[in-house]
Amino acid sequence: MKSYQLSSLDTLFKQLATQHEMFEPQQLPGSSDLHWLPSQEGPADQYSSAKKRLPLAPAKGFLFAEREVLFHFDGKTFIKTVPKVKPQVLFGLQSCDLCAIAYQDQFFKGDSHYQTRRQATLLVGFDCLTPCDGGCCSTVDAGPFVRNGSADLILHPKGDEWLLISTSEQGDRLIQPLNLSSAPSHWLEQRHKGEAEVVKRFPSDQHIKSSIKKINQATITAEQWQQLGLQCLTCSGCTNLCPTCSCFTTFDQNIDGESAAFKRERCWDSCLYEAFQRESSGHNPSKEAGERLQRYWFHKFSDHYADEFNRYGCVGCGRCEQTCPGGIGIHSIMRRLENAS
Repeated sequence: MKSYQLSSLDTLFKQLATQHEMFEPQQLPGSSDLHWLPSQEGPADQYSSAKKRLPLAPAKGFLFAEREVLFHFDGKTFIKTVPKVKPQVLFGLQSCDLCAIAYQDQFFKGDSHYQTRRQATLLVGFDCLTPCDGGCCSTVDAGPFVRNGSADLILHPKGDEWLLISTSEQGDRLIQPLNLSSAPSHWLEQRHKGEAEVVKRFPSDQHIKSSIKKINQATITAEQWQQLGLQCLTCSGCTNLCPTCSCFTTFDQNIDGESAAFKRERCWDSCLYEAFQRESSGHNPSKEAGERLQRYWFHKFSDHYADEFNRYGCVGCGRCEQTCPGGIGIHSIMRRLENAS
């Protein structure tokens, strides 16, 4: 890990853009939401604000495609497809989304389609100096400051300048032409102390901690889960916007009408759909909405998955709370679980 003194984000952005296609969160005309969009003209002005906002959707679609062909069969031979990806930079990631990418890296470690995109992607993260609305990243060790190893380059504001931390060989190589000066040693010490001050400004998270304990002790009854499940509209908003959700389905499509040729496609799916686990026999192990909701939150907060992936499946971004029309996003449902008896 190396740290540098950077005078201008524009200098870094333009250097990375010489070899990569750049993407960053931007506002569309007439919208207050941020969306991941191509950008070659320079960094947006949002990074100078102490209170940064999360993009409406996470960056997982850059790596785990919403829909793609896995292979095709020409009648005689199976031919595997390989995605064609240009070198790209995701500029402006926050710690929760970076932790989610690290989680997906483990889930898809044997998936060639995901890994092809991942290896072509440079991650540039920014520390959050204030809690974002509905966020609880500090509760699940996913922020507010970028975790070492989750990004190639980390940026932390220092007045009119920036502390730039490089944590990968690729990051070192790409910024070498800038001939940056090393950052003063006390900058790193101040950054470490600064995160503790930001964490103090987060709202109480006792309802989340209490409910995580209940989920792992299995003290929430099936009847209580079923009552909560009645509020799930199976819209899949939470699973589509959750940066760690990775459920998918596959289907085959004929290519030439009546010929034997076909292609197999993969697309996003949701474990909250009624038919997600339904078997060809007709048996459905999660027919009831409460069963599906219980499984969803068990995957997010069970110690079993935390041991497997070295963190919970929730990174505290709060998108599920913002998008759920049934009022069972993370804060709403964790408060109800805390009060369940």
